[in-house]
Amino acid sequence: MSKLAIISDIHGNLPALEAVLEDIESRGITEIYCLGDLVGKGPSSDQTVDLVRKHCRHIVRGNWEDFLTQPTEYPTLLWHQQLLGEERMAYLRELPFSIEFVFSGRYIRLFHASPRSVYERVQPWDDYERKASLFDYSDMSVEPVKADVVGYGDIHNAYTQMMNGRMLFNTGSVGNPLDMTQASYVILEGDPGEKRKTRFDLTFARVPYDIELAITQAKNVNMPDLEPYIREITTGRYRGMPD
Repeated sequence: MSKLAIISDIHGNLPALEAVLEDIESRGITEIYCLGDLVGKGPSSDQTVDLVRKHCRHIVRGNWEDFLTQPTEYPTLLWHQQLLGEERMAYLRELPFSIEFVFSGRYIRLFHASPRSVYERVQPWDDYERKASLFDYSDMSVEPVKADVVGYGDIHNAYTQMMNGRMLFNTGSVGNPLDMTQASYVILEGDPGEKRKTRFDLTFARVPYDIELAITQAKNVNMPDLEPYIREITTGRYRGMPD
């Protein structure tokens, strides 16, 4: 049996990422996959990209990697682009769309938001058919097969659901969670490459981190859109969401 950690949606929050990596290491897990949105929102996109590149075996692109690496005149995005620098920007442009593999007799597909797009947002409270469509493949997929297990990020809400014998899960967010103010990631345990159905476990991990340090880091660099960021990481709410 092997263990695999799946992280997502770090959003430039260095203290949260460091806490999660420390937790993963404490569990003896060495295989880490990342489902995108390494950058943006927080003040440390450059350092989070460097750490993810160092520690993660596979990384897919998210919506922030997609639009942040495109030409823009928006001041906030320009600030993050300058922080990243051209080498990191070039790296982010080349990230693949999905990660697909066989694990304990199940075909697993991991992506940022949906099998069709990094922008198609599917929430846990959406209707059954919409969530069930996440098991489908598209021309973005590695293999034209329906997945047995699907994992994604994007929505910053951790959950899992069994759907007609198939498993759907969301990792939640490392650096910008909207369900509770602790970093979130997922651990899969099973047999890599095994075509027979063997034991398969999924665990959600929640990790406290130094939120005040994250706020201080953002203030120290005069990060744009500071107040919305502080609200998000201290309350788990976006602007306009009910308290």
